[in-house]
Amino acid sequence: EDMQNLFVPFQQVDNSLTRQYEGTGLGLAITRKIAQLMQGDAGVVSELGRGSTFWFTARLKNAAANALEGSSAFLEDAETILREQYQEKRYLLVEDEPVNLEVAKIYMEDIEQQVDVAMNGSEALELARNRHYDLILMDMQMPVMDGLEATRQIRALANHAKTPIIAMTANAFEEDKQRCYAAGMNDFLTKPVDPEALFKTILKWLSTSNAKPEAGVGNNSLR
Repeated sequence: EDMQNLFVPFQQVDNSLTRQYEGTGLGLAITRKIAQLMQGDAGVVSELGRGSTFWFTARLKNAAANALEGSSAFLEDAETILREQYQEKRYLLVEDEPVNLEVAKIYMEDIEQQVDVAMNGSEALELARNRHYDLILMDMQMPVMDGLEATRQIRALANHAKTPIIAMTANAFEEDKQRCYAAGMNDFLTKPVDPEALFKTILKWLSTSNAKPEAGVGNNSLR
């Protein structure tokens, strides 16, 4: 009767003060989210007194086929280039949904990047006012201050007038994109965010703003 709560964020079967196991109740929710990002799902089959089987599915690409994609100038994937050539960069990740926040953090930690997080636009503005960021990942809909207003105010700061700001939002309509661009954002990613698209978009803007020819990529090769 408790299985329906297992994949709900911050929910545990035993929520009593004397519970035996510690944890935040995010592990299974994050697992399902990552599986869904790979066009799969996660779940559980359980029988009282016998045990439980947790499962996940994922749609994976063929490595041999991937090796044939792209131009010869783009021999390394964006993830590898970011990890090896952009280690000193600092990012601001702005996201109010806990599972989306944790998943995005995992992606950024995979490429060994320094990431600060904010749960709403007001927190993001305060962090940006006091610290330089090389790139900002900005959710669109948030409490206190949304991503559009936060972007407008961050753009008014001298230290972030030209910082790349990438929208991350479930609102995928053309008018939403235009609202993001009008507020001062540079690019647009639709949630759930595909990690390959995330890394390529980050690399596109970092390589453009830093003009690093040794990366072997430019705007055209990443579209």
